[in-house]
Amino acid sequence: MGRGAVLALMLCLLGVAVQAEDPYVYYTWKVTYGIISPLGIPQQGILINNQFPGPEINSTSNNNIVINVFNYLDEPLLFTWHGIQLRKNSWQDGTPGTNCPILPGTNYTYKFQVKDQIGTYFYYPSTALHRAAGGFGGHRIFSRLLIPVPYPDPEDEYWVLIGDWYTKSHSVLRKFLDSGRSLGRPDGVLINGQTTKDDGSDKPMYTMKPGATYKLRICNTGIKDSLNFRIQGHPLKLVETEGSHTVQNIYDSLDVHVGQCFTVLVTADKEPKDYYMVASTRLTKYNLVGKAILSYTNGKGPASPELPPAPVGWAWSLNQFRSFRWNLTASAARPNPQGSYHYGGINITRTIILSNSVIRGQGKLRYAINGVSHVDTETPLKLAEYYGITDKVFKYDLISDVPPVTVNNLTLAPNVLRATYRTFIEIIFQNPTKTIQSYNLGGYSFFAVAIEPGKWSPEKRQNYNLLDAVSRHTIQVFPKSWAAVMLTFDNCGMWNLRSEQAENRYLGQQMYVSVQSPENSTRDEYNLPLTQLICGLCKNMPNPGNLYH
Repeated sequence: MGRGAVLALMLCLLGVAVQAEDPYVYYTWKVTYGIISPLGIPQQGILINNQFPGPEINSTSNNNIVINVFNYLDEPLLFTWHGIQLRKNSWQDGTPGTNCPILPGTNYTYKFQVKDQIGTYFYYPSTALHRAAGGFGGHRIFSRLLIPVPYPDPEDEYWVLIGDWYTKSHSVLRKFLDSGRSLGRPDGVLINGQTTKDDGSDKPMYTMKPGATYKLRICNTGIKDSLNFRIQGHPLKLVETEGSHTVQNIYDSLDVHVGQCFTVLVTADKEPKDYYMVASTRLTKYNLVGKAILSYTNGKGPASPELPPAPVGWAWSLNQFRSFRWNLTASAARPNPQGSYHYGGINITRTIILSNSVIRGQGKLRYAINGVSHVDTETPLKLAEYYGITDKVFKYDLISDVPPVTVNNLTLAPNVLRATYRTFIEIIFQNPTKTIQSYNLGGYSFFAVAIEPGKWSPEKRQNYNLLDAVSRHTIQVFPKSWAAVMLTFDNCGMWNLRSEQAENRYLGQQMYVSVQSPENSTRDEYNLPLTQLICGLCKNMPNPGNLYH
């Protein structure tokens, strides 16, 4: 027995509590360009360790994840961990508001803990329009062994990363946006970076044993369109979405809006042959379809060319959203049931209404929230706060909690809203446009309590689901509609609230929420890591040291 183990044993015998550190998982990523042809046309893609999509992050609740990223691109790079809450640690969020970019030819090591989280997530590059070229991949977090999962272990589990795709490079697409042009329609839809050629050469993406049940982890990693996912002849049993176990309803298909993830169970109980997995665009004037083959191990015969139809209109999608329910009796990352947290009985201390808008014309295209179109700063917002130079970088609270009645001109500036630590807040996303929106909030999950057509008013609260709304980190807002979410701002840091549509986000439809510790305590937030990259106005300033104690 080693000296450390002997010491731990002695301390235990003396009644001293010994807390072992949670396990570590290590990854090294080499990020490069490479030629890919997902739609049959060679183009420049972004690879991680020569893979497109990138390698999965495989972890268990409470693991510490260490990822050393080497940037071999010719542009600055950051990765963000979509849906990972990074408790007390926005330093690792990988957005331009929290991190200096990893410069070409250099590396940076992310270190974060997946504290009290389980489920299906993904990561992607947050810089420029890099996600349009790849660099994304799945991130799964298993429950700890002692925490029961509300369904039997599957035979196996498979990633299904679906997304729209452009054959133009990310740099060409970026030039479009910089010149006032929209991205326009995508060129296709991919499933795990590919789609069938339908020329007799297609191989099965996955195989299934007859009678066995499989877990599919489905995420929309695209940059523009909502997608509908379905499998020929096989219903989908929903079991989890974005970190929450759900009531296990059965669906013929699922609408997966940009940035959203679902975990489903599929049983191979049909005629043994090939079947198509199908992902197709929703709520668009065009119909783009991606396919992949699921094959039974003893299967004979090709998949039928007749694809199951997608639903029509967004009322269907709204009704599906309303059918999603939190599984109140299941344990998530902790032993206590999810339903032991009664969010519906907490008093709302603040209501923030966020309305999106767009201004086009004269070679300009900008998107905004409450009339402010966000502009990234050379000095990350979080660094400016820590170094005490916010007055030189940005102003807080340029927007109020209520959007202006009309927006004729946009203010181009960093958009940072302050929120008081541990307050319970209601956020209303109001969408006055004819285009569906999808939002994500970093560092948090929220209760998605309502989506309705029309304009929000306080009387609408009587329609909220205050019992078993799903706790998640993305929310869609249908055209000319609103969505309401509720959450406690209990995670200190600088957190990005963003449109998941890349065009909107790149051109200003995002903002940051600053939640600061009132007591400057390390119980609430970590100090600046010693390995943090320093840039902008902070680069030549003395390090402030540990501000929190």
